[in-house]
Amino acid sequence: MKYISPSLLSADFGNLQRDIEMLNASECDWLHVDVMDGIFVPNISFGQPVVKFIKKHAQKPLDVHLMIMDPGRYVDDFKAAGADILTVHYEACTHLDRTIHAIKDAGMKAGVVLNPASPVCVLEDIIQECDMVLLMSVNPGFGGQKFIENTYAKVRQLRDLCNRKNPACLIEIDGGVNTTNAPLLFQAGADVLVAGNAVFKSENPGETIKQLKK
Repeated sequence: MKYISPSLLSADFGNLQRDIEMLNASECDWLHVDVMDGIFVPNISFGQPVVKFIKKHAQKPLDVHLMIMDPGRYVDDFKAAGADILTVHYEACTHLDRTIHAIKDAGMKAGVVLNPASPVCVLEDIIQECDMVLLMSVNPGFGGQKFIENTYAKVRQLRDLCNRKNPACLIEIDGGVNTTNAPLLFQAGADVLVAGNAVFKSENPGETIKQLKK
């Protein structure tokens, strides 16, 4: 099955409930929530109170992506706020195995994120514990960036690793996803696509989601 997870970072924050309700009515599968701390990435987005608000109105699972330093400190907080899936950066975790198990023990699906410059091979000893791996196809911290073409090769490498060690592990792609590269990403082995500007800047977001899913 293929999943679409629109990124609320590109939503209209002045009309956030309206945009969430639009996604509820669409064919998307999850709602992607980017949490930024201004340290691990330059920008600051929002924290637990906003995630709690999103959860109150969302009818679909929350796919929460922590772009923060030492994310293990906040596992219980984001579980309480309503996260269903929690992904943390390999580059931000001193004790990644401990953090992954803490996420799963809290009752959430656990994912690891790799920045564009981090090779897939660093996951050799943790992939069997992951429910999902998110490959960044832009450098994290800003919306609207250009898709990095090397991502296709990384998806294929990661699919090979998952097939060897954890076939159930989902592969998610975040950054510059649109209706042009979506079929190529699915063909390379991706399972989940995060789309921000492609959805929210579209004249018909619901139709764009349908096209991405096809």
